[in-house]
Amino acid sequence: MPSWLKRTLLISMLAVVLAVIATGLWLNQRYQQFLATPLALPDQGVDYTLAPGTSLRAVASDLVQRGWLTEPLQLRWLARQENLATRIRAGEYFVPAGTTPREFLEILISGRERQYAITLLEGWNIRELRAAVAADPILEQTLKDADNQQLMAALGKPDLHPEGRFLPDTYHFPRGEKDIDLYRRAFVGMEQVLAEEWSARSAGLPLNSPDEALTLASIIEKETGAAAERPEIAGVFVRRLQKGMLLQTDPTVIYGLGEGFDGNIRRSDLRTDTPYNTYTRKGLPPTPIAMPGRAAIHAALHPADGKALYFVAQGNGTHYFSATLEEHNAAVRKYQLGGN
Repeated sequence: MPSWLKRTLLISMLAVVLAVIATGLWLNQRYQQFLATPLALPDQGVDYTLAPGTSLRAVASDLVQRGWLTEPLQLRWLARQENLATRIRAGEYFVPAGTTPREFLEILISGRERQYAITLLEGWNIRELRAAVAADPILEQTLKDADNQQLMAALGKPDLHPEGRFLPDTYHFPRGEKDIDLYRRAFVGMEQVLAEEWSARSAGLPLNSPDEALTLASIIEKETGAAAERPEIAGVFVRRLQKGMLLQTDPTVIYGLGEGFDGNIRRSDLRTDTPYNTYTRKGLPPTPIAMPGRAAIHAALHPADGKALYFVAQGNGTHYFSATLEEHNAAVRKYQLGGN
């Protein structure tokens, strides 16, 4: 082969090698730029739902259609290189603004689905609880038409009254969670809290069971305006129970009136006998009257010491506590009747 031809071939081969190297460098630079460039997401981020069985190819195509990604092949290459393609998990995810392609894939394989929240408030009765759960737009509703007994049967407790049996708290859940799952979490939560508090209760209480403690706690919850007063209010009721006195607490009367209560409690209501009227019946009512929080349960089982047997609202969210009926009547005249 002539020397000139050898030189020509060598130069050609060198040119090809240089072109390959240059192309590789360019592709690598482009790939690194792809890795560092966030997806074109809205400033507030987005919710992204990945249906079961969706392939990474389909995900990449979907991102392009949404205008969030311009390099679908690069995304697939990234997933293949890092063995992520088969690890993505179905669910609803929140993708914040500034998310890079690798971070996006990590979100899809994390299983940390978008969480929604519902807050169950202390002092709600079962009607209020069920209305709030039924109104939640994310929970899958399976019990809207079920009555309370059917609800408890679904929880495996068909003979248990539902009032007060669910722990007030804020619960987080992914899309697709059923209402019964939420009820079960709140039910189990209340059982756990009640068991813990009962095991650490003060000695000498006039309470024979955790259920009685739950009932007393529900009354304390409804009577308390200022959180610091819970133990004092508990002390009043505990001393009344010990002395065999009527509890004489309006919230139990109101509960006994049910949906017929119009917002005003009358003297005739206090004289109308129901199982929940603590002006006509001694002891605790037959069931809780609302959902007590842990603080109210703790107060019921750790009442404050003292001699007070009465309390009256002062009009500012707190109460005036009295040890004698004479002192109490004077406080009623001052704070309720506007007297001196």
